[in-house]
Amino acid sequence: MPRSEGTAPQMLALAKVVARLRAEVEDLEAGAATAAVLERAKGVLMARQGLPADEAYELLQRRAEDHRRTLTEECLLTLGGAGWPPVRAADGRRNAPAGTVFRTGGYAPGGASGAGRSALPDRLARALAATSGPAEVAELLRTALNEPAGVDAVMIYTRDPAGSLELAGHAGIDGATAQQWSHLPPLGSLAVLEALTRRRPVWVEAPDQASDGYLRIGAHPERWLSRAWIPAPGAPSTTAVGFFRREPGPFDHRTRDLLLRVVRLCGGALGAPPAVRPVPAEEDVTTVQQIFDVLSGPAVLLTPVRAADGSVEDFRIDAATAESVDVAGRKGKELVGRTVLETYPTVAGSPLWDGYLDALATGTVYEGLPFTYEEVAAGVPRHSVFSVRASRVRDRLVASWVRLDTSDLEARRLADLQRLGNLGWASWNLTTDTITWSDQVYTVFRRDPALGPIPLEELPRHVLPDDLPGLGRAVQRLLEDGAGMDQPFRITTRDGVRHLRIVAEAGHDTDGTPVEVHGFVQDVTTQRDIEIALRESERANLVQRGMLRAERSLAARLQETLLPIPEQSLELAGLCVDVAYLPADAGVNVGGDWYSAIPLPDGCALFVVGDVAGHGLAAVGTMAQLRFTAKGMAVTGSALPDVLGRLNALLLHTAAEPSGAATATMVMARYQPEGHRLSWVRAGHLPPLLIRDGRAQFLPQPEGNLLGAAAEVAYGQEVIGLLPGDHLLFYTDGLVEDPGVDIEEGLAALAATAARLVREGRADTLARTLAAGRTPHRDDICVLDVHLPPEP
Repeated sequence: MPRSEGTAPQMLALAKVVARLRAEVEDLEAGAATAAVLERAKGVLMARQGLPADEAYELLQRRAEDHRRTLTEECLLTLGGAGWPPVRAADGRRNAPAGTVFRTGGYAPGGASGAGRSALPDRLARALAATSGPAEVAELLRTALNEPAGVDAVMIYTRDPAGSLELAGHAGIDGATAQQWSHLPPLGSLAVLEALTRRRPVWVEAPDQASDGYLRIGAHPERWLSRAWIPAPGAPSTTAVGFFRREPGPFDHRTRDLLLRVVRLCGGALGAPPAVRPVPAEEDVTTVQQIFDVLSGPAVLLTPVRAADGSVEDFRIDAATAESVDVAGRKGKELVGRTVLETYPTVAGSPLWDGYLDALATGTVYEGLPFTYEEVAAGVPRHSVFSVRASRVRDRLVASWVRLDTSDLEARRLADLQRLGNLGWASWNLTTDTITWSDQVYTVFRRDPALGPIPLEELPRHVLPDDLPGLGRAVQRLLEDGAGMDQPFRITTRDGVRHLRIVAEAGHDTDGTPVEVHGFVQDVTTQRDIEIALRESERANLVQRGMLRAERSLAARLQETLLPIPEQSLELAGLCVDVAYLPADAGVNVGGDWYSAIPLPDGCALFVVGDVAGHGLAAVGTMAQLRFTAKGMAVTGSALPDVLGRLNALLLHTAAEPSGAATATMVMARYQPEGHRLSWVRAGHLPPLLIRDGRAQFLPQPEGNLLGAAAEVAYGQEVIGLLPGDHLLFYTDGLVEDPGVDIEEGLAALAATAARLVREGRADTLARTLAAGRTPHRDDICVLDVHLPPEP
């Protein structure tokens, strides 16, 4: 149906009228409920205290001001103590039935006005007047606190006389979850149980159980990231309300204050009437604690924790002296708020427990006989002997106790300390001339305890003569000057010489005369043996380092004499020869790398590069043998394979001598200027590297094992023609080997670097450049670059 132009404004005006009338009806209903609550509270005071109506009203107002509550809150608390029924309207219906929309009056924890924050408890108080039972209370709290406090779910638990927890009401959780958590045994990891036991709120603000150790009731830890458990008012508390939030992190102080006020209002609706005065009174506990703070010895103030039938089921510790301690090691004020059965669980049913109950009931002082208490620490049972005294003070008990086995325990600890430290205490009474030793001193002196302590006049017979003067001077200073002594000395025993240490001080009378010497004697033989061995080791190390430095110096001078390194390139048989030699960066010994580059009588040139295994003088001596033997045989015209065969035989023959011999690798080449022919042989050495036309390749290797390894060895020979511009590198393994790197990778890197240097025009110092690029290097490096210059 088409609408006229005036329809929308008329509908808007009508909606405003309906909203205003609905608000007025709600205000009238709230006022009626408030008036009913006020009249019932006045009636309770008039019946209890015989007051007229106006004085009852003034008393309610005065209590509200004294406790900083609203008048409605004070009325509800008064009715809660009397077990009030739900407030109903005149027609018999509840004024605020469960399920109705609850408006918070603008309260917001982060920044609502003071008027808005105070409006919510008033509205909630009026709504609580219409609830009956924990289920409706839980739904009302969840609805009212969802927006201002972020409450997503509410669970209400009650504790039965056996200590188990029963789910009395809930809101915001599904039926399966409620069924799963409907009954809880009294576990120590339950935050709700801790709130009820200690009668204080527990704020569970960590995201998971691993952070605080509390079991997450209601599951879904990823949904409810923070929780609060607040005990309902009552003495003792049997009901606790749990608030579940999606928001992680701590509850701010405004939210905490709101939740505490709300739970305080729920006392009557939950069947837990609030106590007008806490038990014990706060000022009484404070006074007792102040007295305990100046007392020595263990003592506690115990308040009975009663069941629903009035029987005592436990005692709560409300004050404690500093020396009070429980089986878990908690001391002093750490015990406050805990119970006797929590701190000493096996006391229940014992004569001590019966004595507590009798003292509380009759007022007689309980003085128990010494009894043995068994506790388990780290899985090991321990027994302690106590004597306990308890006396009633009003409706509480003051208990004190003495541990009778403390001296035995300390004696065992002292004995263990002496045994583990190999020391014992001793005292000499100079007045009575008596000596007292602990058992460990007899062990230190290797003396039979049946013989008694060694008298002072007999002691010098046991002390080594060399140590007597020093010990005597220390004793004299102790007796005359009162200076404490700490003196080592040696004694002779049946087990040989023992190194001892005495630490002592003197006790004087009022005139300053020494009357007693006491201290301890310690056997330090093991430490002295270790110190002597360490000094000998250091001395041997210094000698060895000196010998190594001398050997290195001698070997280095010998190597410089036998193997001079030219500062510039050499010219041999029309070839340019560049030589580089670098000793190892690490180590104290010189190596056995060497080279030869000499002219031969027939106009040819001989090139040799070798490497003797090992370091030091032996390696330098073997290098000299090989170098001069190879040079001599080549000068006399021996063929290159024959030279290697003779050198191999030389090393095998030297191996039979006492000094022994090392193995060696070697490459040797003869260059003939006519035709630029180069013949070469090898004995287990790395192949020469040829750089030609900017490319590098390794020469094919002839047959030949390293020198000194086997007797029957054949050595082959290869021939290559050099072209103008060629570079031929002979080198030792220090140029290409690295720890943990395959040798093939080192050879490939050498070929690439050498070719690049030649292409870049740096061929004149190729050998020295390649050697200098190996920084750092663990082995000696020897490089020989043979270069045939280009034709003019």
